[in-house]
Amino acid sequence: MLPRPPRTSSRPWGCGQFLAESVFMSGLGGAVGVFAGIAATAGYAASQGWPAVIPLPALLGGVGAAMAVSAIADAYPAVRASRLTPTEALA
Repeated sequence: MLPRPPRTSSRPWGCGQFLAESVFMSGLGGAVGVFAGIAATAGYAASQGWPAVIPLPALLGGVGAAMAVSAIADAYPAVRASRLTPTEALA
């Protein structure tokens, strides 16, 4: 997580930072899941002698769904965390 700049350390900035970090991390997790799905699909298709056909919208939808779920699930904790002072957050 990036430290807050002292001159611009406002609640909306902190909330946006927490939410952006959460969505970014879930996007990475979604991409890892998509690549695991590609590998499993390609492996199974190869074992059956089939061509592996994976539509691009399905790949993008997997990552997008992970990011959307994260944004919804982490909105309240981000707002709550942005209201804490750094010393309160450590306690």
